[in-house]
Amino acid sequence: MNLSVRIGRLQLPNPVLVASGTFGYGVEYAELVDLNQLGAVVVKGICLEPVPGNPPPRTVEVTGGLINAIGLQGPGFDGFMAKYWPFLRTLKIPVIINIWGKTVDEYAEIARRFDSVEGVGALELNVSCPNIKAGGAQFGTDIKALARVVAACRAATRLPLITKLSPNVVNIAPYAAAAEEAGSDALSIMNSYPAMAIDIEARRPKLGNITGGLTGPCIKPIALKLVWDAASAVKIPIIGIGGIQTAADALEFIMAGATAVAIGTANFYEPQTALRVIAGIRQYMHEHGIQDIRELVGAARQVANSTPAPPTRSAPHS
Repeated sequence: MNLSVRIGRLQLPNPVLVASGTFGYGVEYAELVDLNQLGAVVVKGICLEPVPGNPPPRTVEVTGGLINAIGLQGPGFDGFMAKYWPFLRTLKIPVIINIWGKTVDEYAEIARRFDSVEGVGALELNVSCPNIKAGGAQFGTDIKALARVVAACRAATRLPLITKLSPNVVNIAPYAAAAEEAGSDALSIMNSYPAMAIDIEARRPKLGNITGGLTGPCIKPIALKLVWDAASAVKIPIIGIGGIQTAADALEFIMAGATAVAIGTANFYEPQTALRVIAGIRQYMHEHGIQDIRELVGAARQVANSTPAPPTRSAPHS
């Protein structure tokens, strides 16, 4: 059975990645997970300079999920190259670097710097983080700004570009199309959803940043619908993200039109989740006589488009 997929020019051994911000820089999980069995590692967001992140508390558990307000804490480009890249470059699987900036020029510059780093598999443009005050979602919720960021990064690098879209829009389809037209090779859908929680005893928000991004199983139906909508608007590959815990979850995204998926919040409470999802997909393919994972990409869309709609019923007369 063939589980390999392509994201632009990037060949992945299987369609299961680990999402940015949930897996550190890979080294943190190296003793818990055989990283080389993954489809790819997507590292925590990197910008030009070090970022301290938001004040604590930074995470809070809620029903069916997690709200985080880390604030894209990171070591900056130089710190990443010195501390984490020596380990990451030894991996046999692709390494995808999540990048962000506060301005279009900063996005372009960080993309340009990684373009000269041998061994980088692709860049993921974070234009959708909801818990920072500058950058992030301000680009992902403005079509013109989104297009400018993607175009600037496209001009700055030959690496495959994956644009991580925001869920905080009325209709994701035009944003997906704008990213594709501006030069993105693929899309990641979706990032976390703005949320908050309040401590009723202290009578104050539970997060130091007041609000954060909601992730986990509770957002899966939203993410699945966004993947479905985006797949109708673009021809480039989509990486589905949001609440995936099992192979069945992953297969739903793939059948909705995603070429690959990324495991996020589940990494925190079960680091082996991605490997179990890979094994589960392989088992499903074996049981259903599927030889190539690409046979399943968009399978539900094909059925939906070929099945006549049920007849409508007339309203009863009063």
